[in-house]
Amino acid sequence: MRTVRDADGDTYLLVKRSDESSRIRDPETGAERYVENATLETVEGESPLATAARGVPEPVRRTIRAVPDDRALGLLIELVDRGPLSVREVTDAYDMCESDLHGRLAGFRVAELIEEADVGGRRGYAATPVAEAAVRLLRGDAEKTDES
Repeated sequence: MRTVRDADGDTYLLVKRSDESSRIRDPETGAERYVENATLETVEGESPLATAARGVPEPVRRTIRAVPDDRALGLLIELVDRGPLSVREVTDAYDMCESDLHGRLAGFRVAELIEEADVGGRRGYAATPVAEAAVRLLRGDAEKTDES
């Protein structure tokens, strides 16, 4: 499998190539179709797996990379739904030890899913628009996001 581009600059996955035509797959929809070989060019240095992954909206891909388990996903969802929250509120409300909590929050910050916030004069965290978009998409509410 290879990554190819058509004359309009759209990127596809090359599924099968014959003498005159190629079957390509749209990474966003999974739809396959045949096109003339002359209308395609190979994209050098582009992994077909990376092309396939781009069919998933960026906020969701970023969240997948930053969330290692259900508890971490739940923490991010709580920050989206209830946030911003102070560190004390999070520590008191959820069953995570302080080191695990700070590790998860640091990972979310690196992924730009949360940002520091002042919560009633205390240090806290708020979800970013990327995290909000990702949670909407993960919940199946794609119509309400601008980030996809």
